[in-house]
Amino acid sequence: MRTIFLFLLVLMIFYKLEVVGQQCTGALGEPVVNIDFNRGSSVFGQSVSNATTYRFVAGTPNDGEYTISKNTNGMYNDDYGWHQITNHTPNDPNGYMMIVNASIDPGIIYQTSLPALCPGTTYEFSGWIINLLNYSGKKPNISFHIETKLGKVLKEYATGEIPDGPTPEWIKYSTIFKVEDETELILKIVNLGMGGSGNDVAFDDIAFRPCGPIATQHLNLKDDLNATLCENDIGNYRFEANVSDNFYANPGYQWQVNTGTGWNDISGETETVYVAKFDGARPGTYQYRLNTAEKNNINFPSCRVAFPTFTIKVNSKAKAGNSGPVCVGQSIQLSSDEADSYFWEGPNFSSKEKNPVLLNASKEMSGIYVLTVTSNGCTTSDTTTVTILNPPKVITNFQEAEICVGNSIELSASGGKTYLWSPIDGLSDPHTSHPIATPIENTTYSVAVSNGACVEYANISITVIKKPVVNAGKDITIFAGQSTRLQGQISGNYDSFKWVPSEYLDDPKSLNPIATPPTDINYALVASSEHGCLPGLDSVFVKTYPKISIPNSFSPNGDGINDVWEIPSAHKFPQISIKIIDRNGQLIYQSNGPFKPWDGTLNGNNLPVAIYYYRINFNNELPTFSGWINLIR
Repeated sequence: MRTIFLFLLVLMIFYKLEVVGQQCTGALGEPVVNIDFNRGSSVFGQSVSNATTYRFVAGTPNDGEYTISKNTNGMYNDDYGWHQITNHTPNDPNGYMMIVNASIDPGIIYQTSLPALCPGTTYEFSGWIINLLNYSGKKPNISFHIETKLGKVLKEYATGEIPDGPTPEWIKYSTIFKVEDETELILKIVNLGMGGSGNDVAFDDIAFRPCGPIATQHLNLKDDLNATLCENDIGNYRFEANVSDNFYANPGYQWQVNTGTGWNDISGETETVYVAKFDGARPGTYQYRLNTAEKNNINFPSCRVAFPTFTIKVNSKAKAGNSGPVCVGQSIQLSSDEADSYFWEGPNFSSKEKNPVLLNASKEMSGIYVLTVTSNGCTTSDTTTVTILNPPKVITNFQEAEICVGNSIELSASGGKTYLWSPIDGLSDPHTSHPIATPIENTTYSVAVSNGACVEYANISITVIKKPVVNAGKDITIFAGQSTRLQGQISGNYDSFKWVPSEYLDDPKSLNPIATPPTDINYALVASSEHGCLPGLDSVFVKTYPKISIPNSFSPNGDGINDVWEIPSAHKFPQISIKIIDRNGQLIYQSNGPFKPWDGTLNGNNLPVAIYYYRINFNNELPTFSGWINLIR
């Protein structure tokens, strides 16, 4: 670093440093070089690789370090630290800048090769610099060197001490220089001051732009470079540039036009005067400018400069519109393009508003509305037709209807162009004027009928008659000669009911008749619904067993009379089970299956006269019968 410092001292002896910025006083071209250190989504950008002797960090730099960042937020953010700033590039919040914490010794901060420039052309170099210190410390002093690759210095320019203070301030430093035969150059940015407590800076938006002569320009012999024209009008505009002499050895010129898509050369227009002709002008902004450079460089954008722009604005004629058609009672808005003044006239109506609103529209408001506007001296008129429509008159095939559950019915509406039914459940097509409806519940269908602008509504209510819910009761078991009451129940819509068959019922018209069937029988309860809908039906089975009579005595004495214990109806129960015990609980007789009469013996031996006890299961549906038997001899 000491060697670099001595080298810089030698340079300061041989070259006089310019400490005052020198800007181009003539026309400027587009930037040939624009170093803004790129942009990105993260806070810190990429290093500038071999362009500096400083060390790169993706964070807060210390002495001898630099970073590429969007801002200095959080970097030395105390009372004796750095200003908290963002990059300089206008309207570019994602742009980066180069932030340098100066080395203890002077040195090269940044160095880069420039693209080939144009020989014999003057350029303006500029860069934006900010002193980061928020207190008084060592002040930066930056020197810019523009050299050829062979080491010849074309320009050296020093900023002098860059002020610090409590308010951050980006300062533009600039100078001009002329390119000779060698066009490939090098830019060096050198820090002449020492680091330590201060000498911390940020760089951004370093640019090289061609610098040209001064020109006095006129539009139709007037100083104002702007003019207006009305749409479809005719106009001729003479653009003239009186260019100062002796800037170029052999000047060349080229006129350009920009209609909104960028600058384009106008073929053959290479003098200092150009006449733009408009015949039936179309709306828009038309810009013209004259480029100049050394004649042999005029076709190279990096060599030429552009004089201030001439602008011809062609104003649109009045354009009237409205938000209709609308229905009676609604609002309609009249509309116009941007202009300086507006005047509307219509049926019993006038307004100076740009977009007036007609409230609560009536048929009397229909008609032609005339708009007259004035814009930049152009006064034109246009018309728009306001249409107020009557709402559609909706007619349906009925308003209410009843159908049996599971049946369908056609709905119908008329009076419009489009139809939309809701709810859509149970509809064949909600968008037709005559859908088929198959609802399963009582439903009110609404139809929205439109004639293209207006909508009216109508309703159709469908009552769904469901099958009656019938319950004939649980199956019943009785013995022959007994009676039972049927437990019929009906809910829902029904007109009448009946029991089928009606035999052996004391009152077939009752939901709860008394039944006395002699044998097994099925009774069906049938409830008929309204309008001939399907009936509801349920049945109950009455099981009628034979009357059971169990004798309580017999005399097995061989006289042929009452010699066995016989149960007359037992033979009708094939799975009958019988057990007989004595008073001591000893099993003396048992039978399973078809009934066998008991003869009063045990193992072939006559049992004594006594009282015996029985238990009989006729089947699983009947209760167990029990009792006593008196055996008599």
